[in-house]
Amino acid sequence: MLKQYRIRDYDFKLIILVISLTVIGILAVGSAKESVQKTQIAGFILGLFLMVVISLFDYSVLLKLYWLCYLANIVLLVLVAVMGELVNGAQRWVELFGIQFQPSETAKILLILFYAQFIMRHREKLNTFKNIAICCLLILPPLFLIYEQPNLSTTIVLAVVFCVIMFVGGVHWKLVAGILAVTVPAFIIVMTIVLQPDQDLIQDYQQTRILAWLYPEEYATTEAYQQLNSIMAIGSGQLHGKGYNTNVISSVKNGNFISEPQTDFIFAVIGEEFGFIGTCTVIVLIILITLECILVARRSKDVAGAIIASGMAGLIGFQGFLNIGVTTGLLPNTGVTLPFVSYGLTSLVSLYIGIGFVLNVGLQCKNKY
Repeated sequence: MLKQYRIRDYDFKLIILVISLTVIGILAVGSAKESVQKTQIAGFILGLFLMVVISLFDYSVLLKLYWLCYLANIVLLVLVAVMGELVNGAQRWVELFGIQFQPSETAKILLILFYAQFIMRHREKLNTFKNIAICCLLILPPLFLIYEQPNLSTTIVLAVVFCVIMFVGGVHWKLVAGILAVTVPAFIIVMTIVLQPDQDLIQDYQQTRILAWLYPEEYATTEAYQQLNSIMAIGSGQLHGKGYNTNVISSVKNGNFISEPQTDFIFAVIGEEFGFIGTCTVIVLIILITLECILVARRSKDVAGAIIASGMAGLIGFQGFLNIGVTTGLLPNTGVTLPFVSYGLTSLVSLYIGIGFVLNVGLQCKNKY
């Protein structure tokens, strides 16, 4: 499983980018809620250790356990439904061996690994109806289990990552065009339906979030309250921000204008304290990490490696876009974390594990810079 690698082939650029973004996150989390900063640092250390260890193992060997990854993922998600802890109306956490974690976060990495090997084994016949149907059927159980938690935001992220995986795996562009031709009108129809008072497609609170996004002035003191305050906080930071750990009573963290700002709305804290420069730095780092993963995918030795790197690129890029879109009011409130920045050990450690696999893909690339 362990192979001899050359140190010069190690993607230190990707590591520096990831660590830089994590450090910004640790500072922002400490400012938003100081009591959890040490926990975030511990998660960073654990994630960094696992990343280095995994990067040295041959991913081709590890992927032979791809069915075990899929089954473990399903079991964990079922455990959430059976014995998960209910927090704020959502059942997303499970405790095993004294460790509490969120299986919907680990599901993202496990499914990328599963499909990397599954698609590579069936790549020559991937564009047949049978294999595409199998791929779609296999993604449905985890999507359903995550949606029922309820966790619509992670369901959407996972669905987008699945689309990226299928495209990189070799699905024909004509099929992609056909799906888009059906999906776009279907999305418009679904959105029209969910805005109706008696709709049953989504839950009431999810519908209210969409309405609050479309008509924020009507929900200014209720569902749109946090988003509107987030936008004001980001704008109030102007160019340089109010300063790290500001003690201004009207700030997001001191005025309690956003509940749990260390998680979904951490970008608002960064915008307020570090200003336009700080928010642009975060956005640029996310873009650069995404692009670096894509570059690794383009140089990978096989389809499995390309899927792993592209899957991580899609996960980090889209989830980052989703989070920032919510905090700036461009998208409805979805409750998704900002990769490597928001507080959350399961999310942070899972992402570092994913980056560890990307690093190993890079170490075995057929073409070097």
